[in-house]
Amino acid sequence: MSHDYLGTPIDTDHPQARQALDDFTLGFLSYHPRAEGILASAERHPESALSNALAGVLLMFSESPQGPVLAERFRQRAALVADPHPRAALYLTLLQAWIDEDLDQVLHLSETLLDRYPHDLFAAKLNQYVEFNRGNWPALLRIALKAVAANDDVAYSHGMLAFAYEQCHLLDEAEASARRALALQADEPWAQHALAHVMLTHGRIEEGIGFLESVSHHWQGLNSFMYTHNWWHLALFYLARGDQARVLEIYDRHVWGVLPVYSQDQIGAVSLLARLELAGVDVGERWQALAPYLQARHADTVQPFLSVQYLYGLGRAGKPEADQLLEALRQRALAAPDFSRAVWAEVTLPLAEGLLAHARGEPRRALERLGVALPRLNDIGGSHAQRDLFAQIELDARLAAEDWAGAQQVLELRRRYDAQDVPTNQALTRVYQALGLPTLAHAAAERVKAVLITQ
Repeated sequence: MSHDYLGTPIDTDHPQARQALDDFTLGFLSYHPRAEGILASAERHPESALSNALAGVLLMFSESPQGPVLAERFRQRAALVADPHPRAALYLTLLQAWIDEDLDQVLHLSETLLDRYPHDLFAAKLNQYVEFNRGNWPALLRIALKAVAANDDVAYSHGMLAFAYEQCHLLDEAEASARRALALQADEPWAQHALAHVMLTHGRIEEGIGFLESVSHHWQGLNSFMYTHNWWHLALFYLARGDQARVLEIYDRHVWGVLPVYSQDQIGAVSLLARLELAGVDVGERWQALAPYLQARHADTVQPFLSVQYLYGLGRAGKPEADQLLEALRQRALAAPDFSRAVWAEVTLPLAEGLLAHARGEPRRALERLGVALPRLNDIGGSHAQRDLFAQIELDARLAAEDWAGAQQVLELRRRYDAQDVPTNQALTRVYQALGLPTLAHAAAERVKAVLITQ
């Protein structure tokens, strides 16, 4: 029996097919485009049920309404293989479950794969992806601990563990795991990403800038998600120190334009443009440049976390497709599968309504709807750093509605994480002036001045 480079059984002895399976696994774990070669290999090797099942699974990661349709062709071809290898059969059943939106079964099967084939790190990564989108952070940790137990010498397993620890607020453990991964493999991008999360949460802004700048050369050649997302993280550090010019430069050179049709590139752009505007930056015509790609999402309800950001971008660009997407979300809330209906109806829909209200300059409406959704944001997935956008928008709505007392509470809590954060202190200057507390307003303004002077 043949095995891939991790020692997991595969169903082909053909040299090119074997190489494509290795490239798929390694490429997926390392966020490298070589993973996409499995699509062409599956076409050339219909006798490999595993190649075709994995090709279909890869298309499900496209996060688009077309994904299941494209994946179905590979599923059908894999299903024609007589007496498939047990691992291939499991992936084929998993693909069918994912096409059918049976995510509980996807999770069960991916964990079964890891249990039966402990070196199958792709199964672990897939499991984490689904749990991430459902906001089940302890489940990320549980599966990562399983992966590390059998793959302690593989950097990617420790990168998975680092991110899981971070999402569970176990920051010391997250940093230790990330550094273990980087000791094994200095260019492991997911571990670099996890360490960036830790430093941002700790308020270690200068250290975060230095670290990410020192490893940014590793990102060249990665797939668009990992390339743009790690640059996005670096932009957050610079934004915290008020270096708006550098953030705009990162947006223009590294965040937007790499693969504009891809979901993650689009929401990264929406999120960074929104944060720039919330910090008082004029982003020019950048919303309009992004808009055509978001307009194509006018009926896209594949994932709540993605859809609400498409919606916000359409609202900021002033496009009528925003109303179409909001209506699609309302319909999705009525027709979603049982396991996710409450998330769509009770979290996603009020969040979407609040975000669109804010985008259109209706702060009181935004506050009312966001207040319903924010306590349950975990349910729609996304990382802490990503979901913080919604909290920032809610804060901006408070400022616009002149809820000075509420804003003061939110801002001072935020300042605990980074006492020198420039946007926070700029907002506090305004809030304390409105509250008749000039000494505190002056102190906040001086903190801003001290940071900007050092640049």
